[in-house]
Amino acid sequence: MTAIGIYNANVSEVLLYSLCFALPAGIIAGPLFAKLISKRVTPVHEPNLMRPDTIKDNERLPSVGVSFFIVFLPIILMLLTMVAALFKLPEGMVGIIEFVGSPLIALLISVFVAYYLLGFRLGLNAEIIRGLTDDSMKPLASIILIIGAGGAFKQILMDTGVASSIATLAGQMNLSPIVMSFCVAGLIRVATGSATVALTTAAGIVAPIVEQMTGVNTALLVIATGAGSLMLSHVNDAGFWLVKEYMGLTIKETFKTWTALETLLSFSVFVMVLLVDIFV
Repeated sequence: MTAIGIYNANVSEVLLYSLCFALPAGIIAGPLFAKLISKRVTPVHEPNLMRPDTIKDNERLPSVGVSFFIVFLPIILMLLTMVAALFKLPEGMVGIIEFVGSPLIALLISVFVAYYLLGFRLGLNAEIIRGLTDDSMKPLASIILIIGAGGAFKQILMDTGVASSIATLAGQMNLSPIVMSFCVAGLIRVATGSATVALTTAAGIVAPIVEQMTGVNTALLVIATGAGSLMLSHVNDAGFWLVKEYMGLTIKETFKTWTALETLLSFSVFVMVLLVDIFV
């Protein structure tokens, strides 16, 4: 939404293009890549997961629909804020929607919904749910410390003027807006580790250049910038360490899986944006 505002793009066009690009890119970087990489990487410290052959006959499991609903609930709640902006709603209702749709509150609501749908509804009592909650909290301590350290490293890189240097370099290049936005976002992403910083900074650099041009598809420009901000996640990215710790991977295994996945996703979308830009 920030990039849409900076580029003054049409929200509906961005969402339409995004949906068209997301499915094929998700298939390429998701099941296809997973099938390929799973034959080459076996986690050394693979976490204990519930497998079908270990489920007892008397255990009730949630349906597929409920399982997906819990995963998508925070996303749905956060999207409500965008939908509310498209309609003229009373100020009080807008305030409630914005509160419910804020990331932390949306996640908290989803946790309580999960307590009921995945817990009490399936016959678990409060003591079991409390024990499961305690077990899930323990590994968070090390993850929070690692994410904090990664964020500090990112801030050091930003304060040293890395983003400014990249901006100056980009201004001297004679590239098309879409290629420039993708490359600048990618360079800032690698340097700072933050997709948000890469997205907003690249948009701020490219937007003034685009204002002097005609025939630029700003919706595709938003998506190209977003694609560039995903590539080459590595040790200065908090998400890198989050995946590493939760999945029980070594740093080398995380590079082979997570970093490769993010980069494949980034370039898949970028190639599709270039192809569509030729004909649109």
